[in-house]
Amino acid sequence: MEDHLANLEKRSITIIREAKAQFKKIACLWSMGKDSTAALWLCKKAFFGKIPFPVIHIDTSYQFPEMYEFRERIAKEWNFDLIIAQNKEALNRGMSPEKGKLACCTQLKTEALKDIIKREGFDALILAIRRDEHGIRAKERYFSPRDEEFRWRYTDQPAEMWDLYVKPSEDFSHMRVHPILHWTELDVWQYVKREKLPVNPLYFAKDGTIVASDACHAPFQYHRTRAP
Repeated sequence: MEDHLANLEKRSITIIREAKAQFKKIACLWSMGKDSTAALWLCKKAFFGKIPFPVIHIDTSYQFPEMYEFRERIAKEWNFDLIIAQNKEALNRGMSPEKGKLACCTQLKTEALKDIIKREGFDALILAIRRDEHGIRAKERYFSPRDEEFRWRYTDQPAEMWDLYVKPSEDFSHMRVHPILHWTELDVWQYVKREKLPVNPLYFAKDGTIVASDACHAPFQYHRTRAP
């Protein structure tokens, strides 16, 4: 088990360091879930205790209070540069989950991310997705180019074999970097246990709980207004 986790960690750290070396302005997306917290910890270990690039949290303003408390605590304890991405224009127009999940996520998540990428000039983002999560993600690469509309043309990108990460053409808006793509959910939980990583308490609030916006996923009927 230790050898397995050590090998996973080693490959992930190599990918993170490669990304930092290749791109001019990189950031790490952090949803505050277990996967992205583990990826953030890997970034910390990759650079000897100090994350050398910004950490982005996309704030819809509709998340659980416990998640905001967790965000502030970890940002302070780990001492990283936290950027809050928020589509204030959409919120001021009254965008909310009541407008529909697709419209809400597009405006409060996708558009907020597009804006922060453009405003800050990021050319690469680290994300904590895994191949075992979904059929589409099973096709993903460690280095995955996106256009301005966040589209990925996987048929135009060669497979990444062994430890050879093919650098795509320069024709992309930004690069998605997936350092834990080869991990499973069980791997993440075992790594969390081994490293004694902090985990959002909502994971253990109720059997089957999914940690996300309370507007999108909730284990029971629950409604509240926006966070102040």
